[in-house]
Amino acid sequence: MNEQQDKDTTHFGYQEVPREEKVNRVAGVFHSVADKYDVMNDLMSLGIHRLWKRFTIEHSGVRAGQRVLDIAGGTGDLAAKFSRLVGDRGEVVLADINASMLSVGRERLVERGVLGNIDYVQANAECLPFADNHFDCITIAFGLRNVTDKDAALRSMYRILKPGGRLLVLEFSKPVMPGLSSVYDLYSFKLLPMMGKWVANDEESYRYLAESIRMHPPQDALKAMMETAGFERCKYFNLTGGIVALHRGYKF
Repeated sequence: MNEQQDKDTTHFGYQEVPREEKVNRVAGVFHSVADKYDVMNDLMSLGIHRLWKRFTIEHSGVRAGQRVLDIAGGTGDLAAKFSRLVGDRGEVVLADINASMLSVGRERLVERGVLGNIDYVQANAECLPFADNHFDCITIAFGLRNVTDKDAALRSMYRILKPGGRLLVLEFSKPVMPGLSSVYDLYSFKLLPMMGKWVANDEESYRYLAESIRMHPPQDALKAMMETAGFERCKYFNLTGGIVALHRGYKF
């Protein structure tokens, strides 16, 4: 691929598509899976995604009165927990580029009685509509791999963090446990699309999700991207043998 092609196209799973087309295709995936998103998360991870998110919360350092932004917040798992942590004097913003996911997230949180200190914003991670130095903590869980320009998104997150603030990126990554990769490939490309077909009636969306995981930068590459965006003291924690990794970086 020449330099001009590289600027004009990007990957959608294993396909090469025009950059402006990826946003619409990703939107289509999540419009399709929004209603079954929570059920599929439990099935796909055997419930372990709850432990990954709990680990993220524990490493966030969020305290009462702080401002938290959860990007690609989906159905609000993290936002609900942050709402309790920041309390009445704090603020949580649940942001998602996808209107269907944002709507489902709002409905789920209202049903759970999570009210008062949560705002909902439809936003693109590459150009976040918030003031400079605004948030104490930003999280993005299982969303960065779907962003077209990840470097722009990381710079946008850095801009709106307060000095001393931290970014946490929870994302599927590269298995590091010996022998795990082959088993994980079998699961991702055979069982996952089948579950998508049976439960969500959408085999192709879950095939894309498996492919998008493989195209996402591995642990050290993502750490370097965060450092290039300006984050300091960056480190990552491998979870479940590296199937998932939590990256954390600070703005000083």
